[in-house]
Amino acid sequence: MTPEDIAKLPYRPCVGVMLMNARGEIFVGQRRDRFTEAWQMPQGGVDEGEDPRTAALRELWEETGVTSDLVEIVAETEGWLPYD
Repeated sequence: MTPEDIAKLPYRPCVGVMLMNARGEIFVGQRRDRFTEAWQMPQGGVDEGEDPRTAALRELWEETGVTSDLVEIVAETEGWLPYD
């Protein structure tokens, strides 16, 4: 999918975070707004004028309470990953 194709989609850019501790354990949270099990990692939309890294750290804090001073970003995708 080209960047032009992505721009035509009816979605705003979003970010996702894989939070891992020193033991290599990954955080996955149970959604509280579902009546059945629904697990996911912290994620959410990028606000207007916000860069993706800032958005990722904001979403991590909003959804887990983990502040940016407690994390180290060790990897990022090279570009946007479209999905539905």
